Amino acid sequence: MTLAEIEQQYSFTYPALYRQLDRDGMLAVGEYGPDWYKLVYPTLTERPTLLLHADDFELLSVKAAAAAMEELADPDDYRQIDPAFRFIPFAQTGAGDHYCFFASGQQDGDMPVVLLWHDQDEAQYLAKNLQDFLFHMLLNSMADQDTYNDVSDDEFKEQLANTLGTHARYLTARQAEVLQALLARDIIDYDVLLPKGRKEAHRGLLSDIELAGLRVELIPYEKFDSCFAYSTAG
Repeated sequence: MTLAEIEQQYSFTYPALYRQLDRDGMLAVGEYGPDWYKLVYPTLTERPTLLLHADDFELLSVKAAAAAMEELADPDDYRQIDPAFRFIPFAQTGAGDHYCFFASGQQDGDMPVVLLWHDQDEAQYLAKNLQDFLFHMLLNSMADQDTYNDVSDDEFKEQLANTLGTHARYLTARQAEVLQALLARDIIDYDVLLPKGRKEAHRGLLSDIELAGLRVELIPYEKFDSCFAYSTAG
């Protein structure tokens, strides 16, 4: 199955950037299975595929994207997606929620990226287009070193440098410039403030507050984080 075949079957057009990523091999993650992390992942780390190191992001191969598309389009699917909404899945979270292009929300040539929650009938706006989504995900990666899995400072910066090496060409010049400047920084420890006076320790190249400021400055989107119901059920 190719992207063109999926487009023809479901009568939509992928964002040009996504088709470019496919042509460049950036979607070639192989087939997930019990040994994927042991056998396939190490072959991708020097030239990372799309958001390989991003937190809670599993890129779907073109074959897997086609299967997910068929599932979402099934009128008997448990989510009961309103047929007026066109969701085009391209990745998923560990819990099975889908990152999708929102084809029916396209505006001024931009196709929004949303997160389609599987256990509640809502979709959440993440970015106005794929380019801004990539930039925001890379900012998140830079702000959050994976200390849970004991990723060392050197490993963290190497992952980011390798990722920027394969991703910078798909960003605006300004976005790539900002990420390169962040990569040159020293790693900091910072606290994220939570409700009821709680706080959570984090480690990275920028704080959550600085990240939010860069998002507003460089990829402003009035719908960011807002949600809408997608189901015809209930």
